[in-house]
Amino acid sequence: MSSSAITPIKPRALRPGSTLAILSPASTPKHDLVHRGIAHLHSLGYKTHLGAHALDSGPLYYAGLLDDRLDDFHAAFADPTIDGVVCTRGGWGSAELLPHLDAALIRANPKVFVSYSDHTSLHCWLHNKASLVTFYGPMAAADFSRDDGVDIASWNHNFRGDSSWFLGTADGLRVLRPGFAEGQLTGGCISIFAEALGTPYAPRIDRGSVLFLEDIGTKPYQWDRMLLHLRYSGLLERVTGIVFGDMRQCVASDEFDFLDRAILHALRDFDGPIAIGLRSGHVSGSNITLPLGVSASLDLTEEGNPRMHFLEAAVTV
Repeated sequence: MSSSAITPIKPRALRPGSTLAILSPASTPKHDLVHRGIAHLHSLGYKTHLGAHALDSGPLYYAGLLDDRLDDFHAAFADPTIDGVVCTRGGWGSAELLPHLDAALIRANPKVFVSYSDHTSLHCWLHNKASLVTFYGPMAAADFSRDDGVDIASWNHNFRGDSSWFLGTADGLRVLRPGFAEGQLTGGCISIFAEALGTPYAPRIDRGSVLFLEDIGTKPYQWDRMLLHLRYSGLLERVTGIVFGDMRQCVASDEFDFLDRAILHALRDFDGPIAIGLRSGHVSGSNITLPLGVSASLDLTEEGNPRMHFLEAAVTV
């Protein structure tokens, strides 16, 4: 963890005609879903470049050998014709890349990087080692393949370089504890976030950060356990506010109250505001794109009108 923030590097804005590399740093995707997602991206005006090994299968559940996945990742950042990277799916495997990634190459060629789930490890690495603003958002096979898989409004806000925009109740946000917080947005999938603690690739939380956490298939007691782990690690000491995902991929709707109480129990010594329900990451509806590494405020002071306000552009225009 760092005691002072590092100025983030912002990638270039995406425009009609921008080329997106489609990569699989983790698990093997279903080919038909990848191609359906690519067709959706084409319909939005983007060109795509499918990574040489993006459709590889094996060993085990990996989308190809470690060296091949690593080569695809580096090739996308080194190629001047590529404007951004969208992953196909998560699963497991991107953490294997971390000791071998070329920070100098990526810093010299900052590009849009969009993914979630297992790729939380890559988001953390890109923040820690390359100071790159990244985007927790929809993936080609997991989201762009579905008719309602992508929240286009937040996608456009991010990649055309809007300097001020909001998320609120229509995006799932509701209040668990009122208050106001401001800081650099960070976070991701809590299971990946927590498991990295104690390694060289642990998330770095800059003083005055707003933390976003979500997951899939995680029960209330597991949320309690992992939040306690974050508390004991000292990671929450620099966090000013916390936002949780929509949780519909973790518990049934009749269990929301129990999950709320488990989270508040785990965070009883945390003083900042807490919101829940933000539709980003593992969701069944349209996936909201969140910029990680930019300034944001969490305003839970006005009853019935919670807001997450992004205070700067996430890309250079």
